[in-house]
Amino acid sequence: MSGNRKLGFIGVGLMGHGLAKNLLKQGHTMTLLDHPGNQPIDDLIKMGAQTVATAKEVAAVADVVFMCVTGSPQVEACVYGADGLLEGLQAGAIVVDGTTADPVSTVKVAAAVQARGGRYVDAPMTRTSQHAEDGCVNTMLGGDAATLAEVRPLIEAYSENIYIGGEVGSGHRMKLLHNYISLGTLALLAEAYTCAGKAGVDRKVLTQVLATGGGDSAVLKRLMPFLDSGEPGSMLFSLINAGKDLRYFTHMAEDLQVGAFVGEAVHQTFVTASNVGGGEKMIPELLNILCRMHNAPLCGK
Repeated sequence: MSGNRKLGFIGVGLMGHGLAKNLLKQGHTMTLLDHPGNQPIDDLIKMGAQTVATAKEVAAVADVVFMCVTGSPQVEACVYGADGLLEGLQAGAIVVDGTTADPVSTVKVAAAVQARGGRYVDAPMTRTSQHAEDGCVNTMLGGDAATLAEVRPLIEAYSENIYIGGEVGSGHRMKLLHNYISLGTLALLAEAYTCAGKAGVDRKVLTQVLATGGGDSAVLKRLMPFLDSGEPGSMLFSLINAGKDLRYFTHMAEDLQVGAFVGEAVHQTFVTASNVGGGEKMIPELLNILCRMHNAPLCGK
């Protein structure tokens, strides 16, 4: 892909804001969907972005439309709904979906986009909103090779690492596998630290044992600020969104006829924590929710 493109962007939230900012830095024009869930966009407007009221209007003026919304229901509403993306989609346009979504839904949405003459790439990310602002997320792609090659220069604007999974849906499948493993690790740590507190085991020593042995992990390292001070650190991801991603994982496993016995347990752990402790709390709070449920000393206190 050469030259500046006409970009659309739907979902300027915690992750989407950084993506949009780094795309604008490349000199592309951009039309944003005005939405109450957006982060403040004054800086994007100063960089040249414009806003419109509907997904249809975004699609009508863009040859590449980025989406970065909460989940599959929101993607489907943007695509299929009244004044939705399909109503304004230009022939040959590309939809790049950075949402963490259910691959079963993704394949259906992609087929609808393709039926209208468009193309579709699933492009979910890992890492944090700060990484998005800094232009160094990890991005996993699914789609046909020619379309992936065309959009890659755009995705490089906000990515440090890009991984090609295969056909449409494979990017979202990889993201769910990643989140299942990372959130599953957090669930194990939460139970372990709850047991340690109730048993009188020094949690700081437990952390040292884990960090120097087989229990070490990126999740443990990111959890350390919470263990020390009760602050979430870089783990700015809500319990309710974690439960959503795990539900998508178990749905994917069911669709593949794979038993997700551990996955169901991890999913229910986060659902229970969300219901008991408040779904908008950040995921490290899982530890103290379990501690309160079992009368164990709180972490980070």
